[in-house]
Order: sequence, then structure tokens, then C-alpha cells
Amino acid sequence: MIVNRLRRALREGFKSVVRNGWMSVASVNAVAVSLLILGLFYLLVSNINHFTYDLENQLEMKVFMEPTADEEAVRAMEARLRNEPTVKEVQFIPKEEGLKQFAASLGERGELLEGLKEENPLPDAFVVQTYEPEQIAPLAEQLKSVETVGNVIYGQEYVDKLLSFTDGVRWLAMILVLLLALTAVFLIANTIRLTIFSRRREIEIMKLVGATNWFVRGPFLIEGVMLGLFGGVVASLVLVLAYGILVDKTRDTLAMYSIQLLPMYPVVLQMTGVLLIIGACIGGGGSWLSVRRFLRI
Repeated sequence: MIVNRLRRALREGFKSVVRNGWMSVASVNAVAVSLLILGLFYLLVSNINHFTYDLENQLEMKVFMEPTADEEAVRAMEARLRNEPTVKEVQFIPKEEGLKQFAASLGERGELLEGLKEENPLPDAFVVQTYEPEQIAPLAEQLKSVETVGNVIYGQEYVDKLLSFTDGVRWLAMILVLLLALTAVFLIANTIRLTIFSRRREIEIMKLVGATNWFVRGPFLIEGVMLGLFGGVVASLVLVLAYGILVDKTRDTLAMYSIQLLPMYPVVLQMTGVLLIIGACIGGGGSWLSVRRFLRI
């Protein structure tokens, strides 16, 4: 019995989609545009999160000792860092090595530093990596209070800015998608209203002979869900093709900067699933609003 009702709802819903013609196309386009923008932001945020994760894993802290710190103070600091439970790796850079690295970073102009070898102004330093990125800031604050430590530098502020940007993108995506989703719901509701109006006599008869509300509503809900799913499929196809082209075109260019976009899979599969679910919800929501209002017979 339930199977027969479901089969009837699917059949009648599909007929309504075809019968409404251009209104159905307009509804599908509205859903597709909404989900297209949502998918764009989904891919953007996913890649920003991926890039941020890579940056966080590469975060390191440089601890510069005071120029007046003696060898005993340097050894004591190294022992403290290596015994710190949050520290993953410690690399000691003596001031002689630091001067060489600084000269190498200057290229040809590094020869100007040759005269500083006898009186090296650079301090000894440590490069420290923690197990978790959020452990860097508290450790840095602790080390800054040590008398023999001259300065502590770490790149957490840049990651914080990137995370703030990511949050801003998420909020912008939510606002835009919400506005476009409301437009899509409105169009789908109007499409369903046309179907109800054209079949009002049939609906009256079904209600008079004892048809339940769900029996009457079923085809309209199926129609709305179909419109939403069709919109999700259109948006997903466009985004999958566009993202595949983008990944191929930028692979070599971004590799020069040690940046890579997320591979096609599984990100596009996850995105497609999200868009289809949201599309079905938008379509079903628009249909429910219309049916609830106009089926009070």
C-alpha cells in the first residue's frame, strides 16, 4: 500500500514538473544559482582551511638569546626547551651559523657582512616546533619572561589573520546563500501553486471522497524535491567541471609557491552531497509552504 502511494506520488510529481514547463525551469535555475554560489564558497573555504592547516603545521618559533648570554645560559635554555612537553623539535642555531644564513639571504650583498665575523652582533638562537599550533603562543609568552631571552618571534599572527578571513568568507557565504535560497523557495512555491490551481477540482474531489492530507500533498512534495535536486545536479556539474579545469591549470603555477589546491576527490564528492541535500531541502520547503497554505479545502 505504502509502495503504491509512493509510486503514485513520484509519477504525479514528475508529471507536474513536465507540465509546468518554464516555471519548473525557472525554479531549477534559481536553486542552481543559489547552490552554485554555495558550492563556490564551499570549495573556497575548503581550500583556505587546507592552506591554513599546512601553514599551521609549518609554524615555528625562533627564540633569540641575549647577546650577553653565556654558554651555560644557552645550554640551560636548550635543556628547558627539550624537556618542554609541548615541544616537538628543537634546533640550535649558533650565532656563527645565524650570520652565515643571514648573509646567504642577502645574496651578493652578503659579502658586506664579512667584516662582522670577528665581532658577530647576532645572538644564539633556537628554532622550536610544537605539537599543536595553539601551543606556540603560550610557550612564547613564558619564554619572553626569561632574563636571558632577548626576543621571541613566531608567525601565529599571520595564521590568526588568515583564520579571521576564513570566518569572514563563511559568514558572507551563509548570508548570500540564505538570500538566494529564499528566492529559490519563493519560485518553487509559485510553481507548486500553479500545479495546485490547475488541479483544484481534482483535489476537491479527492478530499470529498476521504483522501488524507498526505495522499494529496505527496505529489507536490515530490515535485518540489525534484526541482531542488535538479538544481543541485546542475550546480554540481558546473562546479565539478570548473574545479577540475582550475586544478589542472594551476597545478604547476601554484607548485612554485609550495601551494596546492585540494585534489578533485573527495572534495567534489562531499560538495555534491551537500548541494543535493540542501537542494532537496529548499525544494521540499518551498513545496511545503505552498501546499500548507492552499490545501485547506
